[in-house]
Formats: sequence, C-alpha cells, structure tokens
Amino acid sequence: MHQLEKIADQIHSDFDAHTAVRDQALSQTRTLTRHCAHSIRAIHRDEVEEAEELLGEARLIVDSLHESLSEYPSVFHAGYTQDAFKEFAEANIVFALIKNGDLPTPQELRLESATYLKGLAEAAGELRRRCLDILRQGHSLEAERLLNHMNEIYAVLVTMDYPDAVTKGLRRLTDICRGVTERTRGDVTLSFRQERLEERLRSLEDRLEVFSEGDASNG
Repeated sequence: MHQLEKIADQIHSDFDAHTAVRDQALSQTRTLTRHCAHSIRAIHRDEVEEAEELLGEARLIVDSLHESLSEYPSVFHAGYTQDAFKEFAEANIVFALIKNGDLPTPQELRLESATYLKGLAEAAGELRRRCLDILRQGHSLEAERLLNHMNEIYAVLVTMDYPDAVTKGLRRLTDICRGVTERTRGDVTLSFRQERLEERLRSLEDRLEVFSEGDASNG
C-alpha cells in the first residue's frame, strides 16, 4: 500500500491532462460548428468568398483536433466532436453542390464514413432551402438540378443498410432526407405546373387580344 499515493498522483496527472484536452476540444468544436453554420448562411447569400474563408478556418480546426486528440480516442469519438465534424461535412458538401463543384470525399475532409454520411444526409435540408429560395422567383432548371442532387443523396443513403452501431444513427437521418426530398419534389412539380398554366393563360390572352383587334378593325 505504500505505493498507493504515488499511483494516485499518476492517475490525477492522467485525469488532469485528459480533462484539459477535453475542455480544449469542447471549445474548438463549438467554434467549428459556428464557422460551419456561418459558412452555410454565406452560401445561401451567395457570399462565396466569405463562405470559403469560413470553411478554410473550419478546416484548420479539424486538422488541429486530429493532432491534439490522436492520443485521446475517447474524446475524438465523443458525440460533441463527431457532431461538429458532421457539421463540417455538411457545410463543405452544401458549398460544393450549390456552386456546382466537385463533391469532397471523406478522405479529403479527414472524416469517418458514418460522420460524412450524416453530413451528406443533412445537406439535403439545405438544398431544399435553396430550392425554395429559387422557386420564389419562379420555376427554374437550377431548382431541378438541386432536386436531382437530393434524389442522388437519398438513393445512396438508402443503400447503407447496416446496424446503427456502425452507421451511428444514419437510418433516422435517411428517413428525414426522404421526407425532405419528397416535399421538395412536390414543390418543384407544383411550380412547374403553375408556370405552364401561366404560360397558357398568357398565350390565351394574346390570342383574345388579336381577335379583339381584328373585330375592331372589321367594325
């Protein structure tokens, strides 16, 4: 028992170091989440440079977390860390798809597969938001392009039929993605039909105007 105090001191030292790393990670993940949220907001506002700058700052935090948590896997795989990484995946995916760029891979973003897929699933919600913003100005091919991306995302997610212990809750997000995609498809379809109807009404009005002018000249 004479070594117990020495053992306790060592454990205290280990716990102090672990706690310090955890506190730093919590602070960094909060900042990471904030940068990602602001970058998505900038994307929707078409503030491309600001979005790129925020994503660059977010990437530095991701790299820092990889380095600082390499010896603390329990912190690296903690829910708050992976949730922040998921937000990082979502922001980068949304930026790429809205700006019609190349989709980043999990390896490029330094993310685990499950975390990346969860970010991909949540990106569908931001694509829906973009579609609705576009449809307010009238039906367009851009809204259809984004809807096609949403369809592709869901088509991939639904193939990930693995236990939740592996995908870490992906099934619930897949169900949400399906609902978001179906509602968006309905909105896009309604917008298309409304635009077609408006075109036909305008065409009918033009014909009636021609007939009126012809009757007036005959009279």
